[in-house]
Amino acid sequence: MAILQKTREKAGMAVSIIIALALLSFILDPNTLSTAFNAMSSKNDVGKINGKTVSYTDFQEDIEKFSAINEIMTGSAAQNEQQQQQVRNIAWQSLVDKYLYIKNAEAAGIKVGDEELKDLLAGDMVSPLVSQNPLFYDENGTFSKAAVQEFVENIPYDESGRRKMLWDYIQNSVSTRQYYSKYSSLFTASNFQNPLMLKKAIEGNNVTTNVDFVLVPLPYMMNDSTVTVSDSEIQKYYNDHKKLFRQQASRDIEYVVFEVHPSESDIAEASSAVESVYNEFSTTENMKSFLARNSETSYSEYWYKAGELASINPEISDFVDANTTGVSPVTKDAQNVFYAARILATEQIPDSVFVKHILLQSTETAKADSLLGAASQKGADFSALAASYSLDTQSAAEGEAGAIGWMTQTYMIPGFESVMTAQVGKPFILKTQYGTHVVMVTAKTAPVEKKQVAVLKKTSIPGNETYNSYYSKASNFAKAAAGNYTDYLAAVDTMGLYSHPMANVLESNDTYGSIEQAKEVTRWVFDNKAGKASDVITVNNNYFFVATVKAVHKEGIATVKEATEVIRQKLYNEKLSASAAEKISAQIAGLTDLQTIADTLHTTVNAGVDVRFASMSGQGLDPKFIGAVSVAPEGQISAPLAGTIGTYIYKVNSRETGAFYTEDDAKNSAAQMNSYTSQMIVPVMMQDADVKDNRARFF
Repeated sequence: MAILQKTREKAGMAVSIIIALALLSFILDPNTLSTAFNAMSSKNDVGKINGKTVSYTDFQEDIEKFSAINEIMTGSAAQNEQQQQQVRNIAWQSLVDKYLYIKNAEAAGIKVGDEELKDLLAGDMVSPLVSQNPLFYDENGTFSKAAVQEFVENIPYDESGRRKMLWDYIQNSVSTRQYYSKYSSLFTASNFQNPLMLKKAIEGNNVTTNVDFVLVPLPYMMNDSTVTVSDSEIQKYYNDHKKLFRQQASRDIEYVVFEVHPSESDIAEASSAVESVYNEFSTTENMKSFLARNSETSYSEYWYKAGELASINPEISDFVDANTTGVSPVTKDAQNVFYAARILATEQIPDSVFVKHILLQSTETAKADSLLGAASQKGADFSALAASYSLDTQSAAEGEAGAIGWMTQTYMIPGFESVMTAQVGKPFILKTQYGTHVVMVTAKTAPVEKKQVAVLKKTSIPGNETYNSYYSKASNFAKAAAGNYTDYLAAVDTMGLYSHPMANVLESNDTYGSIEQAKEVTRWVFDNKAGKASDVITVNNNYFFVATVKAVHKEGIATVKEATEVIRQKLYNEKLSASAAEKISAQIAGLTDLQTIADTLHTTVNAGVDVRFASMSGQGLDPKFIGAVSVAPEGQISAPLAGTIGTYIYKVNSRETGAFYTEDDAKNSAAQMNSYTSQMIVPVMMQDADVKDNRARFF
């Protein structure tokens, strides 16, 4: 019941519950964490969930398990940063489910029994996690309980244990999802809207108030010296509202960064390197090999339309657009990158083509030749051949078997690039990583002039001498900073450097300005106390940081000192609003006409404005004003109302009851509240259990 109450208190906040369904792979090199492991043992914990400590080693094992499962499912081991982050989130969520969510659900009397789980896996109420898994599809691409049974029966014969690992994961995922469904339903059911509540919601939201009003905006740009906020008032507000000041651990810092730029000699060296291979670039017949040896760009069969190369370099784009053959002069951009371009071919190429194919095994060359002959015959039905012989049963664009659909250069199956220049209606054979294909282009858009272009690219890179000179500058600054904030500031002034201020740096932060992958700076910041300054911190071998910690903000409730300025501004605004209303009240004393009041206050009357309590967030009016006019008597000029954005004086002209807010609206509002309640279950559980998530310390 405590969780229910806390969830209701926070139901107005929409926080997503992430139920991990994606299976991605990620293997982290433990060596990247060597500096973290040199710290005290408590810092080796990834987190703490409901009293259970999660060590880095255990968490890494979970990551590797999910990576292995993904590899079983997809046959690939994805390694990009986004996928790595996703798999870490999945691993963490699985621990939250295991140690917190399911325990709380079971404490509330919820169970997922063995027979129930059997039904969810292959019975009368199969979970979407099973029924939508391609592993359990039959030859027609539909879910098959027999496929599930066959998979389970073959588990003992899999010596690698991978099949069992996958099945255990599927069972656990299905069970966990059922716990979520059941536990969430308790909260949804508790928010029952009876007929009386429904009627009142409809009545209360169907009233339109027609009002005339005068608004005098608050002078926010001016500081009113007559309005003061005392320390005792700040302390009282803080004591009464401490929960509003919950914060994550963060740091206020400053840093100086030395970015390594190539010297004139480095630039000249890059220029010379391009010039030395320019003649070979102009004449080589093996461009793919040449670019692999000499350029930062690889060979591409892409066909460029006029203007498309401008995103790479405007000058070579202009050259290519103006010529049909030839090699451009060498050009250098503002980032000291050298380019040259060679036009390899010019053709009339469509933007898109409609493609059909028959997919065979890679070894079925003879079968492909036979099908090619059959497809080439006049009047042959390519779709019928695809329906009978193709391994690809999913491609059926516009209802035709074997039809992949419209393809472009950017929406292209790897290995199918030649379809852009293929003849319409003439089938041919090509091989890809997926197998052997009999392919036919059946339609194409109007062709336009396009060119295949080889691009020679060479970036000026700082040499060792340049690198060492920048490091020397950073090192000299770090020595002058002497490891403390006071000397750091003095060194900034003496050397004429710019110190970048950065407030509320979180432990997850890895970006400083435009510099990414700078987690080493964050690690140093969180390992040191206020007043410390760092030695040189190298980032991406191209940036040298020297950082200093100005203030440390601990996780939990902010101190009154940390919250003072926020509280002071809030109380100042409230007092300023009340003071403005009081002054206006004195100015208009005895006036009984809104127009006269407006003239006296040098403003205008907003006449005949319809105000609806139901649409408070969409009218651009102060919520205090909307609430006040909704209950004000008709025909009376109000006293000045101290609003959030200004002072209001108003008169209600009339009220009208309509039918614009329907029963469906009321039910949708209640459903939305139920959705918010469900979304808050996990966050409230985590807060109540004081869950510590320290992943940012390591990743």
